[in-house]
Amino acid sequence: MKVLLVYAHPEPRSLNGSLKDFAIRRLEAAGHAVQVSDLYAMNWKAALDANDSEGRPGNTRFDPSLDSRRAFAEGTQSADIAREQEKLLWADTVLLQFPLWWFSLPAILKGWVERVYAYGFAYGVGEHSDARWGDRYGEGTLAGKRAMLIVTAGGWESHYSPRGINGPIDDLLFPIHHGILYYPGFDVLPPFVVYRTGRIDEARFAAICEQLGERLDQLAQTVPIPFRPQNAGAYRIPELTLQPQVAADRVGFAAHLTHPQR
Repeated sequence: MKVLLVYAHPEPRSLNGSLKDFAIRRLEAAGHAVQVSDLYAMNWKAALDANDSEGRPGNTRFDPSLDSRRAFAEGTQSADIAREQEKLLWADTVLLQFPLWWFSLPAILKGWVERVYAYGFAYGVGEHSDARWGDRYGEGTLAGKRAMLIVTAGGWESHYSPRGINGPIDDLLFPIHHGILYYPGFDVLPPFVVYRTGRIDEARFAAICEQLGERLDQLAQTVPIPFRPQNAGAYRIPELTLQPQVAADRVGFAAHLTHPQR
């Protein structure tokens, strides 16, 4: 298997740094080919702006979507964006590893998504008609690949439980799972989450590594989160709302699963 690990933490000696190193060793020991995009070490430029398109006329108004589409189609994207797209196309499985900062991705990883997910590459692809609304949500450029989040959180697991004050972890991660990963076609695996990161001693670290190792060993066999494909009949097109008879007793994020995760 070819695995791309996109990693976002500024301190190599952190828990995240140690888990990254462990994951690379475990994957390579199992015979997998691994590439790593260590965003802080790469000094990744997070801001999407007019400089992402080489040779762009300087006196025109910057349009993030249209400029992205033009640069991707003409091969004039900045070199760092093109390299990350090549890694995504190379990989069978993508791991996004990050600390949960303010209930979401670190800014540098969000910027990686915004810049690398170009119009024509990760969105704006496929037929838009009365029968289909693009190749997305289960289809798209990255269909057939797998993805998994490796997330660390400072709060207790109970804080992220169904009645916890921070909200259920599945709901907090839904925009990443469903929007960033499932949208361009990934099969999205349940996340690996480490809670209460400020209370980790050697024994607990060893246990976490054992659990993470088991998840990495099963990347090819793990059943993905059961999101509903967009173009398979569950949604009305072009409204993109669920058909009246689909999950009639559910609203919100849970309605977009074919069956509850737990």
